[in-house]
Amino acid sequence: MNYFASKPATEMGFKDILYEKKGMVARITINRPESYNCYSTETLRELIAAFTDASFDDQVGVIVYTGAGDKAFCTGGDVKEYASVYTKRPHDYWKYMGLFSGYIESILKSGKVTIARINGIAVGGGNESQMACDLAVMADDTYLGQVGTSVGSVACGGATQWLSIHVGDRRAREMLFLNQKIPAKQALEWGLVNRVVPRDQLDAAVEDLAQQCLNKFPECTRYTKQQVNYWKDASWYGTVGHARDWLSTHFTCVEPYEGMQAFVEKRKIDFRGLREKAASGGSSEFLWGPYMHTCPKCNAKGIPSEFQFCGACGARLG
Repeated sequence: MNYFASKPATEMGFKDILYEKKGMVARITINRPESYNCYSTETLRELIAAFTDASFDDQVGVIVYTGAGDKAFCTGGDVKEYASVYTKRPHDYWKYMGLFSGYIESILKSGKVTIARINGIAVGGGNESQMACDLAVMADDTYLGQVGTSVGSVACGGATQWLSIHVGDRRAREMLFLNQKIPAKQALEWGLVNRVVPRDQLDAAVEDLAQQCLNKFPECTRYTKQQVNYWKDASWYGTVGHARDWLSTHFTCVEPYEGMQAFVEKRKIDFRGLREKAASGGSSEFLWGPYMHTCPKCNAKGIPSEFQFCGACGARLG
């Protein structure tokens, strides 16, 4: 019995992604163009399943990864989901990060050459996703970037680990600290992608790379990928567990709350306000200060220090 027999892509029943297998090439597409192809929790589950299926299918030699439409390759995690779910249940973000790690690792450990078809912006986890791929072809009218320090997070889902491998230490720090857009020409010069082509030539360029890869020995290709992944694996597995725990703990703080609420509400973030609050002796980690007050009337404890009234009984504090 062949436990790993090829099966039609249509049997997978995906909702958030498109999956196709044809001519020894599997194509995986995040199909959420209305939200710039960000991935939700369920999207990650589907991506893991698709990359795993393509990895085990002997009728697949190359995996092409892209986003639907022409505006975005992928813009990382669904910030609206973060704001509505994970800032309210930070311990569940640890579980989410387990899924995200599994997703990245399904690309790294696929045993097949993975080609990122960058048809639009690739920012945050989207840039980390394209870096997890082996090769990348980018349309000339788009850009890459990281956004962690602008939205209340840390780009430790591949960027803090791998950017210095791709572009060197100084440029990595520039991308991570400043969160500037890296246009296609610069991305090519810095080594973030392999090819930059006019948009109407994107598919032809991807197909050309795919066919070149298919005209090589599969076992040798798989082990070459394993070997060349050494530095990526070392930096990833040496840090991702720590990152997973830190991020889930950090989700209890004001930075992700403020960053993600501002994104949802489409307003500017008062970055300086948090710094000034800390500099003046206040607490910049809590939305309304540390849990210090006890109500003199009802004896409720753990009331934030900036509250003037008890949230339980309404009595004035202090």
